[in-house]
Formats: sequence, structure tokens, C-alpha cells
Amino acid sequence: MLAVNVGLAANIVLALLKTIIGIAGKSPALLADGINSTSDVAYGIVVNIFMRLSAKPADHEHPYGHEQMETIAAVVVGAFVMTTAIAIFWNSINSVYEMFTLEGSSEGAASMAMWVAIFTVALKAGLTIWTKKVGEITKNSAVMALASDHRNDVFASLAATVGIFFGRMGFAWVDPLAGAAVSLIILHTGIEILRSSAGELMDTVPGRKIAEQIRSLLDDIPGIKAVEEIKAHRFGPYMVVNITIGVDGSISVTEGDEIATEVEETLMEKMELMRQVHVHYHPAN
Repeated sequence: MLAVNVGLAANIVLALLKTIIGIAGKSPALLADGINSTSDVAYGIVVNIFMRLSAKPADHEHPYGHEQMETIAAVVVGAFVMTTAIAIFWNSINSVYEMFTLEGSSEGAASMAMWVAIFTVALKAGLTIWTKKVGEITKNSAVMALASDHRNDVFASLAATVGIFFGRMGFAWVDPLAGAAVSLIILHTGIEILRSSAGELMDTVPGRKIAEQIRSLLDDIPGIKAVEEIKAHRFGPYMVVNITIGVDGSISVTEGDEIATEVEETLMEKMELMRQVHVHYHPAN
């Protein structure tokens, strides 16, 4: 929550600063970056709400807790980022078109616009490093999405800085063109956030690394003839696993249950953030 709130506060300040200076300083690139920060504020508020909801304890309707709200928050971030990118791209290309075909402004941006862009690069670089560390410690997909967006803002502001610099050198068309480049960077980040979070919501089969780790741990348990199926479901940073194993068909139900219990206890003890393990056993083929 601290990472979310600090990011939200920074984006509020940057949104006001970049939008006002972008308009007053006649910089389409900085204005585009200001619009990006404004959208950051909007989804930052949404993420704040979802993160608080995810902290609610398990109840009758949600026996595994509410941590999946974190993944939904990441989807919201991705959607906002992509929408912002499309809007900025359209506005920037339209500005370039007006400069070459109509009587668009050919003046360079004010020096204050460039200093604001440089300040944004420095602030967002620091936020990227800190927020990513928080996300790695907490295994929180929403915080990792915010870290990606902060990193995205670094590149966006660098592009704006370059555009403003060349605009002041007499190449005014570079400024709005930099705004278009900013939008493509933003779009790529939005797609990556959506792809990752959608995979969690759609119960993506665990990656090869996790599957191999599970099979390696189960190799040490006597009585297992085969690990036939592994399915996983994520709840925020936590994981619930369903495993089907084959055992000797001549053993008793009690002996089979003992093997299944050992499987559960082993995975719960040795795998990080494992919330629950369901084991189904039957005679091995």
C-alpha cells in the first residue's frame, strides 16, 4: 500500500506540473507525458481501492481469500495504459500533420518544459527501482505492474526531453513526433501487463520451472508410481495446486491417503507462497 500511495502522490504532482507547463510552454511531447501521468492518477486510485479489497480475509463465498483482486488491479492498469497510449499517439500524429500541411505552430518549447521532463526522468527512475523491490519482496502483481509503468514513464519522459531539445533547436516537428514515440512505448508496456495478468486469471498451466520443481520434490516420496497431472491456480501472489498421482493399486485406502498427505505436506513446506495442495490418487497404469 505504501508503494501504491507514494506512486499515486508522485503522479498527481507530475500530472499537474507536466500538463500546465506542457500547455504554457507549447510542448506537445510534455503535454502527452502529462496526459499519461493523468491516467496514472486515475488508475492509481482504482488500484488503491482493489489493493484494500484484496487484504480482506477469507469468507464463506471466498474460501481462498481476496488476493485475486491484486491481479484484477493489474488488468485495470494495463487497460488504462493502452487507452492512454492510443490517445497520445493520435494527438501527436495530428500535431505533426498540422505542422506540415496547415498553419501549425513551429515554435520550440520553453526551457522550463525541458527541465520538467528531466526532473520526471530522475523521479521516475527512483520510483521504478524502489517499487520493483517492493513488488519482488511481496510477490504482488499489481505492484509489479506499477513498477513497469514507472519504468515506462522514464522512457516516455526521455523521449519527451529529446523532442523538446530538438524543438528548441529549430526542429519543432520532432517534439510532437517524440510524443508519438512515447505512446508506442506506453502501448507495449500496457500489452505486457495485460498478457501477464490475464494469464493468472485464466488459470495458466504452471510454467515448466514450477512443474519441474514439483516433480523433483515428489521423486523423493516413496509409493508414487507416476505424477500424471499438475494444475495450478493463482490467488494474488499465492498458488493452489491440484495434482493427480498414480500409486500401486494393491495398497489400502489408508496407505494411499498417507502418500497423498506426504505430498501435500512436502509441497506446502518446501514451495514458497503455496496456499493449498489437493491430491487425487488412483492405481497407476
